[in-house]
Amino acid sequence: MWFWEKYTSPWSLAQSGILGMNKRNHSYISRYNPRNLYPLVDDKLQTKKIALDAGVTVPDLIGTIREQHDVTRIAEMVREWPGFCIKPARGSGGKGILVILRQEDGLFYKPNGSASTVQDLERHVSNILAGLYSLGGKPDVALVEGLINFDDVFDGYSFEGVPDSRVIIFKGFPVMAMMRLSTAASDGKANLHQGAVGVGLCLRTGRALRAVQFGTPIRHHPDTGLDLYDLKVPHWDTLLTLAASCYEMSGLGYIGTDMVLDKFRGPMLLELNARPGLAIQIANGRGLVPNLKTIEKLGQVKMTVAQRVAFSKEHFGIFEE
Repeated sequence: MWFWEKYTSPWSLAQSGILGMNKRNHSYISRYNPRNLYPLVDDKLQTKKIALDAGVTVPDLIGTIREQHDVTRIAEMVREWPGFCIKPARGSGGKGILVILRQEDGLFYKPNGSASTVQDLERHVSNILAGLYSLGGKPDVALVEGLINFDDVFDGYSFEGVPDSRVIIFKGFPVMAMMRLSTAASDGKANLHQGAVGVGLCLRTGRALRAVQFGTPIRHHPDTGLDLYDLKVPHWDTLLTLAASCYEMSGLGYIGTDMVLDKFRGPMLLELNARPGLAIQIANGRGLVPNLKTIEKLGQVKMTVAQRVAFSKEHFGIFEE
């Protein structure tokens, strides 16, 4: 039976531990996330700064473009970088992210093989500065970052994009995790609403528990055919430790941490989200509320990052036969 077919009303969803948007906003985001700290995560440049200060690994920053009259600097800025990524500092949901895998004969090639000109890059940067992709449509800053060296372990699990792992951190404890895999439908972006695959992950082992696309359970990647249930995230303890440490780093009590796996540098932080979505529950086939309440019952207990990770693995992991 499909997971959601059992539920027919908001009351039954709540009884089954499903966290809804209103409860998330009122009981967790508003209560545990001081609004004065939002700029630290809403602005990717500030997130990168606090991450570096905390010793958390992040993608290389090539440079920033802040003013329209500097847009023409983009070609020179990336001249020595075979691949790079241009993104809005205050974008959300993967909007405005342009990935270039290589440049050749004055052209810049995207993951789908199509080519962009220098003028295309300049136009994209100009749109970012104008606020086309930013929260609230406010003027923005363009970040230019080095590409993540996609780890071979995920070959075939993602289509024309780098898979990332979303871990929800509550009061410093990992409470639920999933991997987001890009597809042709999602245009190479790890965005579930656009058609990326969400794979629920066991907090104890990093192994796949189930997979969904557009909210419907699937077994194989729609483009590559690989069995999604064979997926296992390597360096899982390191990834969970980095994610859990974002609690102290940001000061926010309820956050989504987006982690990626680099072939040479291991797990690294891509970005933080002070208003993480709820689709992670669909990917895992269960609700967040029981895990959140378990943490709340602990009160003000003092634990190290390692102790919090161990607690989550013990209490929220799936113990397989």
